[in-house]
Amino acid sequence: MPGPIRPQLMLQIKKWGYLIFMTPLGLPILSWALTSHFGLGDASAWMTILFVFGIVPVLDALIGKDASNPDEQLHTPHLEKSLYYPLLTLSCVPAYLFLIIWGAHIFSSDLYHWAGKIGWLLSIGVVGGLAITVAHELIHKNSVLEQTAGGLLLAMVGYGGFKVEHIRGHHVNVATPADASSSRYNQSLYHFLPRAIFSNVKNAWVLEQRRLARKGLSSHSPYNELIWWYGVSAALLAGFTLAWGLMGALFFVGQGVVAILLLETVNYLEHYGLHRRAKDDGGYERVTHQHSWNSNYLLTNLMLFQLQRHSDHHANAKRRYQALRHYDESPQLPAGYATMVLLALAPPLWRKVMNPKVNHYYQQDTSAAENPQ
Repeated sequence: MPGPIRPQLMLQIKKWGYLIFMTPLGLPILSWALTSHFGLGDASAWMTILFVFGIVPVLDALIGKDASNPDEQLHTPHLEKSLYYPLLTLSCVPAYLFLIIWGAHIFSSDLYHWAGKIGWLLSIGVVGGLAITVAHELIHKNSVLEQTAGGLLLAMVGYGGFKVEHIRGHHVNVATPADASSSRYNQSLYHFLPRAIFSNVKNAWVLEQRRLARKGLSSHSPYNELIWWYGVSAALLAGFTLAWGLMGALFFVGQGVVAILLLETVNYLEHYGLHRRAKDDGGYERVTHQHSWNSNYLLTNLMLFQLQRHSDHHANAKRRYQALRHYDESPQLPAGYATMVLLALAPPLWRKVMNPKVNHYYQQDTSAAENPQ
């Protein structure tokens, strides 16, 4: 981004810039219009994929970075109290529910052939991955409304366990061998994904069982929140099946799988090769902004509600997205998440780019990177 921008002006740019999240939500509607009214055909169903992983990386590089931070005394209290910012994230719940219901209707119709249906399913799933970003913001907050909204978004993609495991598992064990969502040095994305998904689903149940056991309750108790979230997913699957048959079920499951894979791919790049040092008592040093990769590319930060300021998020998990800060001393990704996801799909290229960055961050100590303690 050319030249520094005054903090107050940048805050205003960001305030309205967060509305860009509506673009991926609206692109499937544009795709449908181009096909149904202008006969564009199956190609239009891939428009969302092209935008997120084709146009956004280019614009990200052109627009550049934003390293500005809100003033902790002057700006942050107002940002944290403003209702505008949580209203944006809460609005994603009805918006995504509408999108998957309408999306199933289109998927089940004869508007697209199979090439178009695949593009449509992937496109809605990618929007679902962005919806999980919003869910991630919501489940970290204390209000019942935001917690519930975040759980509902996760239930829409069939990943309700993330609400439990992410808060009580990942944030506790991040950057240690105990965390399946912290990718290891030299670990490929394809090695990481199945292990992360399986471990996180399993660990969510273990964590919830322990919580209930401390209260003297059975894991089959109605107080087990996982039963409720997976119950919502099951109810949605049943509803989609009743309304659109096998195609409805295929669509609901498919968009959820794509969203989950995108979420865990983002997890892969957020902590790759980083680790917390072991202490003499067997524990680990406390989590700081040095244990997550940071990325300050403005466009993707706006689209993802500043998820890319992940270093500050892990150091201060309750801080709202609009108040997250940049730290120069945090490890820095070379691009925004849209670009980094594409890079992760090619493990040799990923290692060529990222391994030197990990080594440099640990002052060329390759052994420390390869053997995190």
